[in-house]
Amino acid sequence: MKIHDHISTILRSKGSEIWSIPSDASVYSAIEMMADKHIGALLVIDDGKLVGIVSERDYARKVILMARSSKDTFVREIMTPSPVTICLDCCVDDAMRTMTHHRIRHLPVVHEGKVVGMLSIGDIVNQIIASQDQAIENLEHYITGQYPC
Repeated sequence: MKIHDHISTILRSKGSEIWSIPSDASVYSAIEMMADKHIGALLVIDDGKLVGIVSERDYARKVILMARSSKDTFVREIMTPSPVTICLDCCVDDAMRTMTHHRIRHLPVVHEGKVVGMLSIGDIVNQIIASQDQAIENLEHYITGQYPC
């Protein structure tokens, strides 16, 4: 089943709040912000430009496992530079395919060169579930004769 809803639909329902941090911030402050906001990744934005993304996975692999100090390590040292992005007008299928292909869990949404939101794999799953629920309801109405003409 293909999901043709646009990314803009997801951002409208979940909100397009963007949480970001500059690349010269400490990893500690990034982890602190992620914990405070209950999110798994932050966009790294310098001078209004998306330069990277930093996630809990980056922290685990590039700080904890390497016995580095989160207070003495900068975000730029562990972030993923030039992150994969998706456009606002793309469909959910495109986002799912992109995330799967690149093995990523967070996907910045860019429109006309500006970051307008961020999708997580959870956002995609929730949209797919909602779309399937709607399809099932439509089929039930059709079968029972309650489908609008």
